[in-house]
Amino acid sequence: MNKSEIIEKLYKNNKFHSKRDIEDSTTLVIESLAKALSEGDRVELRGFGTFSTRLRSERISRNPKTGKSISVEKKNHPYFRAAKNLKKAINS
Repeated sequence: MNKSEIIEKLYKNNKFHSKRDIEDSTTLVIESLAKALSEGDRVELRGFGTFSTRLRSERISRNPKTGKSISVEKKNHPYFRAAKNLKKAINS
């Protein structure tokens, strides 16, 4: 499911809100989540999961096309850990 499909589904289930309001709200939530993660914060949505960032250290890697060794800088990457309720809902 992509962002536009989420907006469509929310709109169908909540006709009392305009589609534009739902789209703006969805965008605001996603932007807020991204901003918090970029600032190094952790975001927890109870019953869904936790978003955080993890640091990948500097390393030597290979270019798959040429086979040449390249240096990869240290960087943060997003990490998601599903909540127990979400795991249970998926596996039932």
